Amino acid sequence: MSRTNFEQLLEAGCHFGHLRRKWNPAMAPYIFMERNGIHIIDLNQTVAAIDQAAEVLKRMARDGKKILFVGTKKQLKELVAQKVSTVGMPYVIERWPGGMLTNFPTIRKAVKKMATIDKLTQDGTYSNLSKREILQISRQRAKLEKNLGSIADLSRLPAALFVIDVLKENIAVREANRLGIPVFAIVDTNSDPSNIDYVIPANDDATKSVDAILTACCDAIAEGLAERKAEKGDEAAADDEEKSEKPRKERIRKVAKKEESLDEAPAAEEAPVAEAAAEAPAEEAPAKPKRTRKAAAPKAEGEAEA
Repeated sequence: MSRTNFEQLLEAGCHFGHLRRKWNPAMAPYIFMERNGIHIIDLNQTVAAIDQAAEVLKRMARDGKKILFVGTKKQLKELVAQKVSTVGMPYVIERWPGGMLTNFPTIRKAVKKMATIDKLTQDGTYSNLSKREILQISRQRAKLEKNLGSIADLSRLPAALFVIDVLKENIAVREANRLGIPVFAIVDTNSDPSNIDYVIPANDDATKSVDAILTACCDAIAEGLAERKAEKGDEAAADDEEKSEKPRKERIRKVAKKEESLDEAPAAEEAPVAEAAAEAPAEEAPAKPKRTRKAAAPKAEGEAEA
């Protein structure tokens, strides 16, 4: 299913590139034609590129990965913040802090400093400070919030970078390339797409153009997050079911064990009796009286003489 179509992108003005004299020859494969000295971008390739990028972003969101959005152009700041905050992803709309990716631990320290200042306000430490110190700390907190407030939840390096205007955000792109972080980008005809992993050829200046592309990508991320939440819900339900089944299975096992012990009990009782009977000495039969030979009776005198 296509997330955008030719007509939507045409209406949003995604096809307008830069003047011919400002073009980058590396963008030649994405240029459809030239009209009135302005290059026209091939929107068929743009539609395919948006669909491809959206699917990859959806898969990343489903896996629980973070995508960092970068758009510091003045006319796009509010749009980027509004669209990206709806899906809970980090974004940079002020000046890109150099070394944000390559020197990430230092950036994290600055974010933690912001949390420390918040803690001071909550535990009442402010009441012991002078007005001048409170003013200095408040200004420092406001500056940190402006530059790093949107990445406060980014506890580790992002899984990907989404850049609007590669030419303006070239430092961010170079840092991502150095760390091997994949880069998604809206690339206009004056930019070099060679360092971009997922090129979306389109107008990167017009608000409507960027809005159309960001909407498609953020919708894909929202779908990925919804699928992740559903999978977690299914896993939790399965765990609950397993926990509820466990006592029942335990009872069945105990009953079966009890029945088995009852079946084995008579046999166990008979065995000692048989063993005792086998071990007991056999009773001696009463001895028969020995037969004695009777003495011969004396013969009568008459018989002897005869």
